[in-house]
Amino acid sequence: MSHHPRVITLGLERIERLLVRLGSPEKKLPPLIHVAGTNGKGSLVAYLRAMAEAAGYRVHVYTSPHLVRFNERIRIAGRLIDDHELDEMLTECEEANGDTPISFFDITTALAFLAFSRVPADLGIIEVGMGGRFDSTNVIEPALSAITPVGYDHTGFLGDKLEGIAWEKAGIIKRATPAVIGRQREVSAEVIETEAAKLAAPLFRMGREWQVTPQESGFRYESDLLALDLPNPALAGAHQIDNAATAVACIERLRAARFDIGDAAIRKGLGSVEWPARLQRLTKGPLPGSMPPGCELWLDGGHNEDCGIVLGRMAAEWAKEPAALPLYLVFAMQTTKDASGFLRPLARYATAARAVPFPEGHAAYTPQEACAKAADVGLDCAPANDIGAALEDLLATQPAPMRILICGSLYLAGEVLVRNG
Repeated sequence: MSHHPRVITLGLERIERLLVRLGSPEKKLPPLIHVAGTNGKGSLVAYLRAMAEAAGYRVHVYTSPHLVRFNERIRIAGRLIDDHELDEMLTECEEANGDTPISFFDITTALAFLAFSRVPADLGIIEVGMGGRFDSTNVIEPALSAITPVGYDHTGFLGDKLEGIAWEKAGIIKRATPAVIGRQREVSAEVIETEAAKLAAPLFRMGREWQVTPQESGFRYESDLLALDLPNPALAGAHQIDNAATAVACIERLRAARFDIGDAAIRKGLGSVEWPARLQRLTKGPLPGSMPPGCELWLDGGHNEDCGIVLGRMAAEWAKEPAALPLYLVFAMQTTKDASGFLRPLARYATAARAVPFPEGHAAYTPQEACAKAADVGLDCAPANDIGAALEDLLATQPAPMRILICGSLYLAGEVLVRNG
């Protein structure tokens, strides 16, 4: 797919034209959940898949970006698309598209719909790539839409006003189709509600139609028709309670549509869910294996200000531990991201940082430029040649044991996972 530019161009005309040439595979899919939002989309998708599969359902899943292999983006009825299928269907999409200009994400999305249309499944979960209204995925007619918290990201394409970003996300809501809404700032909530009202789409909003209350060892989900005391999810971080509860709200809507996903399946899904590079502790492989006993290595792909706030809250919890380990950051960031905004919530808890080169193929801060961004928020930082050098430097110059958090980008997280085997 190298000749399809990764330049982002929003709009539906190209993919609609290609899908018609492919026989409209997007119209041959099982009931779909369409997921938009700035943060938490991937986690919500992971919870929904885990819960539905725990109930015995076959689930198609489309997510982006991938961390290690492109195949991760397309999960067909419980398994990743294999290389042979990928090659065959890519050729089919290429031939159908001809010489018509098309973006990487357009053809990837068409390929996913084509793959899903050829394998029976009970449910499909489709994650928006960017925005929503003009995203390539917004050619579907879902049974349910879901919007996770809206914040500032991709501002070069979506604008720098929260109202405008929320309007883009609300574009996935369809006429008379229910939508589950996660925790929102007031301005985002107002925009979403206005757009839903135009379409007579019933909303199920956190804090209105359903509530979530953290408890000592889990959380309580409550709506007019359902009350559940649930365990903490397997994914780390207090913010994951919101994501998990949003998934339960979606499951409640699926139950109303006659999906038999019981309480036991919800609990099993919460315990079995996996979503790499989201506050993931690395315990196996050469990277953690190179660290002295008592050290911890964590990985997170978050890259915007709200993600920094979430990580800052986790750092605050770590700092309260009786024998709290000093926290060090290893990071890289794209120039399209607000590096200072991301680092600021972490700076008060981090002892020092190391900035590393960003994976090739992206406009990014050099390690020296990234160090300057860290200095802007009072964080001591030094450049390093790569992940390995950063870890070696910290271990050689700082007292162990320590906790190291690698963060700032999903692309960097993917590079770490590849390096760690």
